[in-house]
Amino acid sequence: MMCKWIKYCVGCLAILGLTACSPTVPENAEQVDEYPSIYPDYINVTIPQNIAPLNFYVKHEGEMRLLIGGKEHRLCLKDQDGAFNIPLKTWCNLLKENVDESLTLTIFYREGNAWKQFKPFYYYIKKDKIDSHLVYRLIPPAFRLWNQMGIYQRNLESFDETPLLMNRMTDHNCMNCHTFSKNNPQRMLFHQRSSHPGTYLAHSGKLSKLSFNLPDKVGVRYMNWDPTGRYLVFSTNDVKQDYHYADPNRIEVFDSMSDIYLYDMEKGITFTDSLLCSKDVMETFPAFSSDGKKIIFCSAENHLMPEEYRQVKYSLLSIDFNPETGSLGDKVDTLYNAHKEGRSAKFPRVSPDGQYLLYTLSDYGNFSIWHKDADLKLYDIVSGKEKNIDAVNSKDTESYHSWSSNSRWFVFSSRRDDGSYTRPYFAYIDHEGNVSKPFVLPQKDPKMYEGFLLSYNIPELVQGEVEGDAYLWAAYTRKQP
Repeated sequence: MMCKWIKYCVGCLAILGLTACSPTVPENAEQVDEYPSIYPDYINVTIPQNIAPLNFYVKHEGEMRLLIGGKEHRLCLKDQDGAFNIPLKTWCNLLKENVDESLTLTIFYREGNAWKQFKPFYYYIKKDKIDSHLVYRLIPPAFRLWNQMGIYQRNLESFDETPLLMNRMTDHNCMNCHTFSKNNPQRMLFHQRSSHPGTYLAHSGKLSKLSFNLPDKVGVRYMNWDPTGRYLVFSTNDVKQDYHYADPNRIEVFDSMSDIYLYDMEKGITFTDSLLCSKDVMETFPAFSSDGKKIIFCSAENHLMPEEYRQVKYSLLSIDFNPETGSLGDKVDTLYNAHKEGRSAKFPRVSPDGQYLLYTLSDYGNFSIWHKDADLKLYDIVSGKEKNIDAVNSKDTESYHSWSSNSRWFVFSSRRDDGSYTRPYFAYIDHEGNVSKPFVLPQKDPKMYEGFLLSYNIPELVQGEVEGDAYLWAAYTRKQP
């Protein structure tokens, strides 16, 4: 009998945690027919059931209240200098209660002695979870300042962020292009340049260095795993960078050469083919299909660089690959023809379920992170048709992207906030290819982005926490020849 009473009391306390409103909801408030101006813009967004609280602040003076209502319980909060910070535990309970439903958010504001309320907006909660962690590089946006750079991971179900490796621990070198085998946090690759150069494999938290036996002065750049984890496909690029004196695309990054190679993890051998490695053509951004039987990549004719950099436009191609024998096909298929369509493709990534190909288009070149005209495009592999995803694009840059393991979410980098700093945005895609309005990575302090002077680079979704000790990793790389 006592056990039943204890369970009853615990249940009551859990409900009170959601229903108790302190402060109280203003009564008889006059409704205004406009949405509040909030940052980040979380108005009417679709979110997974396992995301951290979407805290925000309201661009409005005076005292305010926020009412969050679900199908059973509700929560009322008072603003803190215009910001609303939702308690994590209460938020998780609200999400759990309203899976495949929505939360209604109403903001009240005092005007004199009376209260008014903005038009309510909604959070649509999907049953489909997003992978629990995001791995990214934090870097100054100029890309020449290497004194502050690192690879970090963030728990998307909370606000916990931890460094995997920081370059202040490795003689201020450049570290880049981390990638994972099938969203597996226990199999990670990253590359270092300048000091302690090389490609490093983090397997269950322990580091080892890979040797590709490539020609001198050829740098490994963009890597991707096949589904089995046996093969790597990667490009070697001679990257150049310059600045514009007067151009909306402030920084120009281009290749003077690039080729594609494969690496057999079991045999420890590097190999390629003339269809992937040619002096007359620049091949880059390789990625395996979800079944590992095709390699998708970008290709453009060589031009005189940098004089003709605006003439460089990359097509999207694919070639067959036999994972049983490690052999390549004898012809290349065209998925996007830059000569015919007039724009340039990059960053192809196939959804894990094999249905969609997500890539980036810009007016020219292969490095669109600073190109304001860069947008995401979605190709339905099954139907052979492009899908309309205008909902995720903005007037500024959308570039790098990666998929969640269930193919229902993807993350992409965007400069839509201020044109200078990339932030990671998330979008939901249903089984018919409809894409929702994206939302930026939530922060505990919703004003954090205003004073944060680093860009989020190469956001990758993984299914759990990456094991590893930053100090041990740094010590290992410093010992390597």
